[in-house]
Order: sequence, then structure tokens, then C-alpha cells
Amino acid sequence: MKYNEFARIHETAVIHSGARIAERVEIGPYSVIGEHVEIGSGTTIGAYTQIEGWTQIGKNNTIYDEVSIGLPPQNLEYGGEKTFLYIGDNNVIREYVTIHRGTEEGGGETRLGNDNYLQAYSHVAHDCNLGNNITLSNSTNLAGHVMVENDAFLAPMVGIHQFVKIGQLARVCSHSKVIKDLPPYIMVEGHPAQVQGVNSEGLTKKGFSAGLEREIEKAYNILYRSDHNVSQAIDIMDQELQTSEEIEHLMRFLKSSTRGICR
Repeated sequence: MKYNEFARIHETAVIHSGARIAERVEIGPYSVIGEHVEIGSGTTIGAYTQIEGWTQIGKNNTIYDEVSIGLPPQNLEYGGEKTFLYIGDNNVIREYVTIHRGTEEGGGETRLGNDNYLQAYSHVAHDCNLGNNITLSNSTNLAGHVMVENDAFLAPMVGIHQFVKIGQLARVCSHSKVIKDLPPYIMVEGHPAQVQGVNSEGLTKKGFSAGLEREIEKAYNILYRSDHNVSQAIDIMDQELQTSEEIEHLMRFLKSSTRGICR
């Protein structure tokens, strides 16, 4: 086992000799760490947690009890190929969370960025790509190939269909089923999810100026309160809205959507 002398590992934990454990890592009772796992400094792992596969975990993560990370994808076509899971820094991963590695057909990797909060029983499937500062609330499940951009908030018991994209600062309300792409800054609810308005609370918490919030409201009205299709709405936004990084990002998101957007 390749681990730093300042790591704190409970005597009942099972650590493969090939695992790489950095300084100040804590591993709780009866946890199992596989051969190809790398764990960065300052990360804490609770009891009865299993981390397997080609998994890299960054610094200062807090991983609670009975979590399952880096196990093979739940994909009938997976045949034991070498695929990866990358987890960044400063994430909080609560009890019974499951995060799976990628598949070859999906690019071979699952990614979780920094400063995310995954609440109990949430699931991140194979080939998902999550950014930073995202909340997955209790029992929220992401199917394979889902992309979630920075600062998105997914409330409890939400289901996201495979290949769906969730835009930055979007909000999905409890018990919703999302089957189409959710543009940035928008709030949805329902089964299937339907647009409720702009995620004003999220914009305010993020520190958006009043002027920028008004421009996003205008973009929302062009997209959802008119008879224009998406292409026409993008053209009107480009002509009528003040240029900003946030508005440009919204238009890029809309242009790149392949599943259609939530309505």
C-alpha cells in the first residue's frame, strides 16, 4: 500500500497494496479501497465505504459512511474495460451515494468537479459530467451521459433522463422528471418537468446584478412568452439583449441542444 505516514487509516479498513493514499487522509472502519484508487490529501472517508476501479479523488473531500464510488457502470454492454472516475476537490458526498465509472462508448470517464454537495442516496451514473458547486439532493438520480453545469440545484427525488443537459444555475424542483435539456437560469417542476420561470433566488444568491437579472428575464420572455421557435428566439436575443458572458452562454447552450429544451 502506497500511503503517506500521516494518513489515518482504521485497522479494520482493507486497502489494496497498489492504492495511493496522500497525507492527512482518514479512512474509517471496514472501508475498502481498491488497487487503482488515488486519494488526495485531506480527504476523509467514513465507515463501510467502497472505492474501486480507476478512480482519482482530489483534496479535502468529505465522504460519509456506506458510499459506493468507482464501481463498474450499470450498463449491460460493459465488459470490464478500463474506464475512469475523476472527482475534484472539496466535495461533500453523503451516506449511500453511488458514483459509477464511465463506459468506452461514452468516452470512458465520469467526472465530478469541485465544491459539490451530493446528499444521501443520490446516484451519478456512467459517463456523467458534473461541474462545480452543484447540489444533488436526497434520492436524486442521474442516468448515464448526463451533463450538469456549475451551480445547478436539483431538489429531492428528481430523475434526469440519459443524455440530458442541465444548464448553469438551473433549478429542478422536487419529484420532477426531466427528459429534455434544461437551459441555464431556468426553474422547472413536474412529471415531466415544465418551465416555471427564472431561478431568481439562485441568481440573487450568486450575486448577479439587478441589470443582469433583468436581461435574463428578457431572454426568458423571448424564449418562453412568445410564438418564436428556439432559432428565432436566439436571433432576437442576439439583437435585443445587452452582451454579457451569461447571455452568450445561454445562447450557446440553446444552439448546442440536441434533445430539445424543457417547455
